[in-house]
Amino acid sequence: MFSLLGPTRKARIVSASALFLAVCAFGAAGVAPLAPDAADLPVKSVQEAVVMPDLNAQINALEQQSSTEQFVHEEKIRAGDTLATLLTRLGVDDDAAENFIKKDKVAKGVMQLKTGKRVQAQTDEEGNLQWLRATVVDGKDNPVTNIKVSRKGEGFVATEEAAKLERRVEMHARTINSGSLYAATDSNEDGAKLPDTIVKQIVEMFSTSIDFRGDLKRGDHFNVVYETFWQDGEFIRAGRILAGEFTNKGTTYQSVWFEDPQSKQGGGYYSFDGKSLKKAFLKSPVEFSRISSGFAMRVHPVSGQWKAHKGIDFPAPTGTPIRASGDGVVDFAGTQNGYGNFVTIKHWSNYTTAYAHMSRFAPGLKKGAKVSQGDIIGYVGTTGWSTGAHLHYEFRVGGEAKDPSKMNVTAQAPLTTAELTRFKSYASDMSHRFALLQPGGSGGTRVAAK
Repeated sequence: MFSLLGPTRKARIVSASALFLAVCAFGAAGVAPLAPDAADLPVKSVQEAVVMPDLNAQINALEQQSSTEQFVHEEKIRAGDTLATLLTRLGVDDDAAENFIKKDKVAKGVMQLKTGKRVQAQTDEEGNLQWLRATVVDGKDNPVTNIKVSRKGEGFVATEEAAKLERRVEMHARTINSGSLYAATDSNEDGAKLPDTIVKQIVEMFSTSIDFRGDLKRGDHFNVVYETFWQDGEFIRAGRILAGEFTNKGTTYQSVWFEDPQSKQGGGYYSFDGKSLKKAFLKSPVEFSRISSGFAMRVHPVSGQWKAHKGIDFPAPTGTPIRASGDGVVDFAGTQNGYGNFVTIKHWSNYTTAYAHMSRFAPGLKKGAKVSQGDIIGYVGTTGWSTGAHLHYEFRVGGEAKDPSKMNVTAQAPLTTAELTRFKSYASDMSHRFALLQPGGSGGTRVAAK
C-alpha cells in the first residue's frame, strides 16, 4: 500500500502567497536597467494604478487544487478480515461508502472475496472513497466478474463485468537431478516454479511412453511451452501445454498441441511430423507406479502354485486413483472371486481391459457407463486374493489375456492435406522455441511421444 503525501495544505498556501508578494516587491524595488540620463529625456507625466493581488482568490484556487489530489491503495484479503478492517487498510475513511458496500446487491460481493485476493481503492486526502475494484472467482479460483464501486455525485454506484484475462506464453527447461519429476518442477532454475497443473499435464502427455515412477534417471531433462492467464499483472492460472519435449534415457519424446480453427474436429497432441499422439491405451492405469509382477509365469503369492500371471501388477498406496486406460463402456463393476472389487471395460473392436483388487469404485460407476481415457474408475486396494495394496491390470483381445506392454494400437484419424499445411507452420514455431530453450543442443534419438 502506498500514499505520496506532500506538504500540508496550509503550508502550500502560505508559501505560494509569500512567493507572489516577493516577486511583486522585487519588481517594485529591483535594480533598474542601464538607460539614458532622465534629464536628457522629454518630460512626460504618466499615472498608473497599482493593482494588488487578490489573496483570497489565490487561496481558493490552491484549496481547489489540493482537494483533487488522489491516492491509490492496494491490499490483499486476510483471514478474518471484515469490510471495516479492509477499508481501513485501504485508507478509506468513508462511512457512506462502507454502508453502500454492505447493502448494494453487486457491491456486497467484495465481502465474499477469498483470502489472498487483491482489492484496489482510490481515495482523496480526506479518505473519501473515489472508486474500489475487486475480482470475484469461482470454485476453481478462476476469475468470473470484476466489481467496481464508484462515487457518483453525493452517492455511489456499483457495476460488474466479465473478467478479462491476458494470455501469455511461457517457456521453461528443467533437468532431473534427483530422480523425481516434482523436485525438478519445484526448482527455480530460471526464476519460476512450474504450476502443479502443468506438471500433471506433463505426466499425462508422456505417460504412454514414460513410467514417471520407475523410468526417470538423473540427467533426464525436458522443455515445456505453456499458456498462462493474468489480470492486472497478477498471475491467475496456468492453461494448456502447447508443446513438450522430454528426454528419458537418451530418447527424446516430442508433442505439440494443435487445434485447427478451420476444422470442426477438436484439438489434440501430435508429433512434429503431424501424426496424432493419442493412444488407444495408457501405459500405466496408475500414476507414478512401478511394476511388481509382469505378464509371465510366477509362484502365486496366496496359493503358492506355479502358474501364469496374465496381467501386470502396479503396487501403490491404498486409495491411489485408477484410470481407464482407454475410451470404452463399463461391462462389469462389482465383486468377482479372487479379483475382489473388479471392473472390466469394453473398448472398440474386441479389446477389453480389467482392473482388480480395488478398495472402492468411483462414484456413479456402473455397467453401461461410458468412460474416456484417463477417467478415474476406482481406487487401489487389497480386496480379493491380494497380499498388499496394488492394481492387477489385464489387457484382453477377444477374451484372451495379452501382454499390454507389447500392444501398439493407435486411435485417431490423420490430418488432412490442408490441416497438415497449417500444422507444419504452427509446429515450426514451437520447434524454434525448443531450440531457444536448449542452445547447446543434445544428443540422443528424437521420437514422438508414444
